Amino acid sequence: MGFLKGTASFVRFSVEGELPDNSLDFIADRIISFSFQDIDDTYDEYSIGWVSVLNMFDSQFAYASYAAGDYITLTLRIDERKVAPAILKKFVQKEEERVRIEKELPKLSRSMKVQIKDRVRTELLRKAIPVPSTYELCWSLSDGIVLFFSTNKKAQALLEDYFKETFGLLIKQQIPYITAEQILDEDELYNLERVTPEIFV
Repeated sequence: MGFLKGTASFVRFSVEGELPDNSLDFIADRIISFSFQDIDDTYDEYSIGWVSVLNMFDSQFAYASYAAGDYITLTLRIDERKVAPAILKKFVQKEEERVRIEKELPKLSRSMKVQIKDRVRTELLRKAIPVPSTYELCWSLSDGIVLFFSTNKKAQALLEDYFKETFGLLIKQQIPYITAEQILDEDELYNLERVTPEIFV
């Protein structure tokens, strides 16, 4: 659940790399360049991009800014057309039977079956409505920290790739040990290195 909905689960990332001097102008240009492109009126299977945290249909940020003080707030929107395997199997078998009877063949060749499957899948995808998924994030520019409001591993991997593609910056997931390395002094770091896992029963 996103950070605007009350209770939220999130994963913390650190941003590695430096923004240019005109960081806000750079970010503005990159966000618009990598904003979400609607595929409702196309036959595309997949689209990914940035939209407003307040409105998943606002990909040009006409109604709400992504900048709030030192923070950048964005939603990563992913639309995907899918055909359920059971539905694909049903229509493929139906079409195979139709072709076999029409051509008066005792059995279809492997290449014919592949062609039928590809054709049926394309036809079903054209009829499918893209299913949207949205994931919110909050980026603190001064701290170099991104909070990503999803614990879904696939979504986190997509964020890492798309964040790098958009801004040219790597993000690294912060586990408690890594966070401790950043905030402890030398003596405490020495003790941290000697910590070993324990099982408490």
